[in-house]
Amino acid sequence: MNEAFGAKAAGDVAPGEWRRVNPLSIFARTARGLVSGLVPAAFVLFGAARSENFSAAWIVFPILLAIFGAQIGAAWLAWSRTRYRIGENDVRLEQGILSRSARSIPYDRIQDVSLEQRLLPRLLGLVEVKFETGAGGKEELALAYVSEAEGERLRETVRALVDGADTFVEAPAGSAAGPLAGAGEVPVAAADPRTRTLFAMQPRRLLVYGLFSFSLVIFAVILGAAQQFDFLFNVWDWLDVFIEDERYRGAADALAGYSTSAKIAAALYALVTIIVVGMASGVAQVFVRDWGFLLERTAKGFRRRRGLLTKTDVVMPVHRVQALVVSTGWLRRRFGWHGLAFISLAQDSGKANHEVAPFATMDEIAPIVAEAGFTLPGAAVRWWRPAPAYYAIRAGLAVLLVAVALTVAVVVAAAEGTPLWPLLLLIVPVAAWQALRGWYLWRVERHALDRAQVLSKRGWLSPNLQIASRAKLHSAGITQGPFGRWLGYCTLNLGLAGGTMAFRGLRREDARSLRAAVLDSMIATDFSQLPR
Repeated sequence: MNEAFGAKAAGDVAPGEWRRVNPLSIFARTARGLVSGLVPAAFVLFGAARSENFSAAWIVFPILLAIFGAQIGAAWLAWSRTRYRIGENDVRLEQGILSRSARSIPYDRIQDVSLEQRLLPRLLGLVEVKFETGAGGKEELALAYVSEAEGERLRETVRALVDGADTFVEAPAGSAAGPLAGAGEVPVAAADPRTRTLFAMQPRRLLVYGLFSFSLVIFAVILGAAQQFDFLFNVWDWLDVFIEDERYRGAADALAGYSTSAKIAAALYALVTIIVVGMASGVAQVFVRDWGFLLERTAKGFRRRRGLLTKTDVVMPVHRVQALVVSTGWLRRRFGWHGLAFISLAQDSGKANHEVAPFATMDEIAPIVAEAGFTLPGAAVRWWRPAPAYYAIRAGLAVLLVAVALTVAVVVAAAEGTPLWPLLLLIVPVAAWQALRGWYLWRVERHALDRAQVLSKRGWLSPNLQIASRAKLHSAGITQGPFGRWLGYCTLNLGLAGGTMAFRGLRREDARSLRAAVLDSMIATDFSQLPR
């Protein structure tokens, strides 16, 4: 059956032959489908049990069995019609039951190979292999699923082919070759004695990090669950009854009967509850995302592993780090906590891509920065401040927008006979606030060049420092809007393979000087000699 399809399901094959994903992926796909199919059906059954027509609900059980059988059949068909090949020039994946698709990625486009383990595949010892091209952080091809050992061999083999290195040696007598190795060959994956830990987060650090990661996402989850299972309890119907029957009047009267101290205590209790729930939600998110966080320096580059339910294993070659970002928050910086992230050609899964030290002190961040080939700014760095007119225009436009909105509200209220002209007085504190904010930003936002880097400090409540290598910049351009041409400021845009940097509000002469220095570095760099 499988022979006709041209792929082998087991045994050793040489690179270039077709392979199937692990047969256990059938169970992983089935379990994933059951979560999306049987769980809602179970809630439907529970709702039917509460109804008056439960006598006819027996038919639900055959439906559940049919769903289970359909999921297994679909998973088996998907597995039997999926094959992949590590070829001489590309990685190729063919899949599909009724509609077939064939996708391939040439090695010269692959930036990285990462491994990801969600909870169910992890219990089965499976991983998902993602071949990343740096195309907006989206992997172009993913193999779901292979064994953990085969995933490691796939990653090492493809990286060797990408880098043009020969990583195959003769296997010792009696050794078992991997799925990608031919008879008598195994890929070299020996542990490098130079591998060392750069950063790790223990449970205590995760707890502190979670306390600073305040989040109210739990309320959104509760609201979404209420909408999904409205047959059990319909929140919106309850609110309609609460308003239509004027039940809120009774609640208001009861609240009015409390003493002032009781009202203050109730308000404090509500505030403390929100804070506790927000902190607990933040701790839960951090523990699920960053459990076992470990950053190592290996012969291949930076290796980062993390995750409780979904475990990710990403290796980032040093030469592909285009820039780095040191960030912090309005509260955590008071306690000396910062985060470090890399901007790279390849992107791993998740919103926060390439976080290598999400919650660390500057003493912990400095060695990682040095390993990446960058340096933190010293006292000798010359910083360039943006033009004051840039912030004055931004503040003026914000005040103008607020003034227009308040004026419209006053005019509408006056037409209805409701005097709201005192609202216009709000323009004064808004203008003062914007002026103070603009002055503060002008003082803290700065840009600089040193011999090998471009640096940018930005942000108000959550400041960040961005550092990029001058040798890896691809372009330098100046743009000006109408106010910039009138008042003499502009934006300097610096192009990176993994992103962009923008120095906004620079004086024209400063921007031209910076661009000239950057162009001199670009002209002096032979890009063909830089590692891919």
